[in-house]
Amino acid sequence: MYRILLLLLLSFSAKAQNDSTFIRSVYNTALSDGEAYEDLRSLCKDIGARISGSAEAEMAVYWGEAKMREYGFDKVYLQEIQVPHWERGTKEAGWIKSKDGQLFKVHLLALGGSIGTNGSMEADVIEFKTLDALKKANPNSVKGKIVFVNQHMDEQQINTFRAYGGCYAMRGNGAVEASKLGASAILIRSLGLPVDEHPHTGSMHYVDSVERIPAAALSTIDAEKLSDILKKGKARFVLEMDCRSYPDATSYNVIGEMTGTEKPDEIITFGGHLDSWDTGEGAHDDGAGIVHCLEALRILKTLNYKPKHTLRLVFFMNEENGNRGGQSYASIAKEKGEKQIAAIESDRGGFTPRGFHCDGSDEFVTLLQSFESDLTHYDLHVFEKGYGGVDIGPLKKYYPEIPLFGFVPDSQRYFDFHHAPSDVFENVNKRELELGAAAVASLLYLLDLNL
Repeated sequence: MYRILLLLLLSFSAKAQNDSTFIRSVYNTALSDGEAYEDLRSLCKDIGARISGSAEAEMAVYWGEAKMREYGFDKVYLQEIQVPHWERGTKEAGWIKSKDGQLFKVHLLALGGSIGTNGSMEADVIEFKTLDALKKANPNSVKGKIVFVNQHMDEQQINTFRAYGGCYAMRGNGAVEASKLGASAILIRSLGLPVDEHPHTGSMHYVDSVERIPAAALSTIDAEKLSDILKKGKARFVLEMDCRSYPDATSYNVIGEMTGTEKPDEIITFGGHLDSWDTGEGAHDDGAGIVHCLEALRILKTLNYKPKHTLRLVFFMNEENGNRGGQSYASIAKEKGEKQIAAIESDRGGFTPRGFHCDGSDEFVTLLQSFESDLTHYDLHVFEKGYGGVDIGPLKKYYPEIPLFGFVPDSQRYFDFHHAPSDVFENVNKRELELGAAAVASLLYLLDLNL
């Protein structure tokens, strides 16, 4: 009996030592011989912003497939999907007219999916501090005016994603609520914590039963300016936007695999979204996530790791304004009868890694927490139940028991850049990006060994 226990203990100790040694090799490779930063530079500078349906999105597909082939993954292929096609058109323009005749040009962006203004439009502005306050307004006070919702992200939230979630509805539903009351257009305060001149775009929606009105986001500094002017009296706003929607376009998810040696029919999916908004370069959202996952598989291959299960890297298309890539991937997987056993997503920026969330049963949360001893040496400390990600989320519809793991970096600076012109390569730190790639590679390794 004691002999058996001793053998089990020695075996466990040897496995722990092997895991520790391998993970150290992962980090060494990422930090000293990494390709992540150069790959991100190439995606941002050689391709640029990559909204679905654009030429840049098409070139990003070409870029992604070429990179996967360059790194010699076992299989590389494209998965055809249909995606929305919306274009911003001629750059938006807006001005505040104060009651004493002063004119102030503002920084603004049309919200993704908005209609245009059909030339310039001008109307009085009415301000609401929250979306809920707008919903309760008297239609007579709103009719014909441009609604301005000046709802701040809650700076007291330590996790800034919670602050974002608290006012996302202002962007997503604001146009519908304003139009119900007879507004001619809506302006929202950008969803960002800093007070600066960078407006933040993002998706919004209409409903068929409510008239469509133009919708735009003001930079936070211009939102402050407009609010200050309105405190002193009436103000008018001049707005011009040329955006429009087109029929759906053909695009692709880009997929690369390392084939499993023991259970090749069991698949661990991991990735991020290849598309971005059409402003900035999509560096943090989600160029960093794409590169985290590309580099993770490259590192495992470089270290001659032979996975038990098939590791499938997916560059999803169209997360930003439709999630067609994630939805199509999940439904196709089910149609093919694939065995999807876990999924990982990186879509929270390229900042310092903190750990991982698990959207799964207590069994899988416990499994994630068991990895803490292997990863705590690398300053990872978040191993808890939480959110997986938008792209991998649709897998739950077809595989209800599947655990979804979301990469968790530090969140404090993410909404400085989210959907803004400032989301460029220069605002991603090389070492933080490399540490993120190593963290994703390490989780991928540990899941492959323990599932």
